[in-house]
Amino acid sequence: MKKTVILMASALLFASSAFAQEASKPQFKWYGFIRTYFAFDTRESSAGTEDLYYYMPKDQNIIDGTDLNAIPSFRYAALTSRLGLDVTGYEVSGYKVGAKVETDFYSGVSGVTGTATLRLRQAYVSLAKGGRSWKIGQAWHPMAADMPDIFSLEVGVPFGPFSRTPQVTADFKLSDGVSLTASALWQMQYDSTGPDGASANYIKYGCTPEMYLGFNFKGEKTLTRIGADFLSIKPRNYNADKTARVNDRLTTFNIFAFGQQKAGDFTLKEKVTYANDGSHMNMIGGYGVSSINPDGSWDYSATRNISAWATAAYKKSKVWVPSIFLGYIKTFGTSKEIVGAFWCKNNANSVASMFRIQPEVVYNLGKVTFGLEYMCTAVQYGNANNFKLATENLHWVVNNRVEMMVKYTF
Repeated sequence: MKKTVILMASALLFASSAFAQEASKPQFKWYGFIRTYFAFDTRESSAGTEDLYYYMPKDQNIIDGTDLNAIPSFRYAALTSRLGLDVTGYEVSGYKVGAKVETDFYSGVSGVTGTATLRLRQAYVSLAKGGRSWKIGQAWHPMAADMPDIFSLEVGVPFGPFSRTPQVTADFKLSDGVSLTASALWQMQYDSTGPDGASANYIKYGCTPEMYLGFNFKGEKTLTRIGADFLSIKPRNYNADKTARVNDRLTTFNIFAFGQQKAGDFTLKEKVTYANDGSHMNMIGGYGVSSINPDGSWDYSATRNISAWATAAYKKSKVWVPSIFLGYIKTFGTSKEIVGAFWCKNNANSVASMFRIQPEVVYNLGKVTFGLEYMCTAVQYGNANNFKLATENLHWVVNNRVEMMVKYTF
């Protein structure tokens, strides 16, 4: 009898173990889309990804009374088509474990010429247990994760942060609807500018991760986030003639606030960012040498600006979805006078202000989406003073873009 009980208990234990293993078996889900953009511009502009990822119109280049940058252009391509894999369903020791890997065909194109090849967008492992979760790998920067309701590829750049980056991110639930996010981030594709151009070497030799801390407040029809970002990099390792090592360091911070509300059939979103440089998040930014010390080291001062955007989308019908994007940037230059070299992205030293108006409409035919939008981007350019603030010869330059999109989601 005792032997029978032992055998029955062993059988139940084996069955329970087998069931637990089966219940935690990972589940795989492929997803993605085929997407083609068509874009027409009325003048030369700063743009990337086959000129589909739009920044701003270029300044005037007037020779013999003719603006050489007032040239219209057109292009279309499917290189932003995407493929991803989500892994869910696996549990171990009470932890829910997931993963994501996502790619598209951005790489390999210079300007609008080349053959698109696969590149990494996201790749991370996630763990969650008891109101705590962790994300390790490459994912959206916490300051860039909340995006406007528009279909254009740049989704509001340079009026808001845009970056996917290596990171270790932790989320902690503090109470119902309130959580804290803390991240240690690195740089890869989206990186800081400096003496050697845009490069991740500045954070590499700085040996200090970019740090983020933010709070999230979620209601039934609202979402609010506030957060701050801290970055410390080493723009160079040697003095000007490379005869001695130096310990130059630039330390910057960025703060933001994001809000989302659902009001009837409307979804409203707003975001405001104070950027202290911000070049590593595809924003208008840069820094320069503010003093040259006797030991050959340099001190730096970074540009400052306030960037803001807002969108309103009418979602009563899931077939026709109109929306509008409004964006504004005001620059303030550097806090200290620049006495040496200056490095920047997106004309940070010659832009005084900037705005964008972007209405669009999307038509959904099942899994097929058609989009049409008009984007008016205006930049107030000028000549910069020693604080890299454009104050003289101020003038506006405007580009009109008409963009279409066709996408099949699977």
